[in-house]
Amino acid sequence: MFDVHKDLLGLKDLTAEQINKILDTAKTMKYILQQKNRKTEHLKGKSVVTLFYENSTRTRLSFELAGKYMGAFTSNITSSGSSVAKGETLIDTARTIDVMGTDVIIMRHGMSGAPHLVAKNVKASVINAGDGMNEHPTQALLDLFTMKEKKKNFEGLKVAIVGDILHSRVARSNIWGLTKLGAEVSIGAPLTLLPPEIEKSNINVYSSVQEAVLDADVVMGLRIQTERQKSGLFPSTGEYARFFGIDPKRLTLAKPDALLLHPGPVNRGVELSSAVVDGNSSLIDEQVTNGVAIRMAVLYLYTKGE
Repeated sequence: MFDVHKDLLGLKDLTAEQINKILDTAKTMKYILQQKNRKTEHLKGKSVVTLFYENSTRTRLSFELAGKYMGAFTSNITSSGSSVAKGETLIDTARTIDVMGTDVIIMRHGMSGAPHLVAKNVKASVINAGDGMNEHPTQALLDLFTMKEKKKNFEGLKVAIVGDILHSRVARSNIWGLTKLGAEVSIGAPLTLLPPEIEKSNINVYSSVQEAVLDADVVMGLRIQTERQKSGLFPSTGEYARFFGIDPKRLTLAKPDALLLHPGPVNRGVELSSAVVDGNSSLIDEQVTNGVAIRMAVLYLYTKGE
């Protein structure tokens, strides 16, 4: 059996062995994705519901496809199209979904800790699809899977994460996962976009992109999350791009075979130039494919195990 609690709420809660089990399972799931007939019966008879209080394209669709490819019944709920718009509480919404025979609730919410609250009040497995500025575990897992496919192992791997660290749940989950697997993590951001006391973490902290990406095996850009920010954290997107955007010149500071990742959507010309988005180092499209494989693995392991 896959030795975990019933819920996937963050990589902070997982061991290196549990993370590697998910990555190994995703390898099998990606093989299934590459076949002409992708339909399996891994989740036959299971019910999967996505409950999203924030907009999403990649995460929501990949979870939906992952469930359908494995034979699950999948349903989608948005806050604007549900009784939430009538004033129903989060817990009441979750309990309503739960008692309809739901096996998995995949949840995205703007409040940090919301999936943790729901998990305590339902029998279904809760998968965190992003909560506020806390974690986004399946995005980090697909990033780790992409790195492992290309670089084989994490011991000694140098990973640079550049951009809006302060507001990034992707960065937090990646830092947890990468450090547990033995990678060396460097982050680069303007001082106004660094979390308080981040220097106490077991990572390298820089206020320049050049220092962060120097000799990196992997360079990850992060989206500037204007929807979560107060004004004044940086002068303008143009100024940000000038000093912290990853372009071909800055990418040459990394190793010659460095990988370029980004969780998407990309603000072209801000955190990444179009030249690097479309360049030979970019694995952004492959990350999307790997996201389906990871979410297939997560749904399988958190409902059936071995």
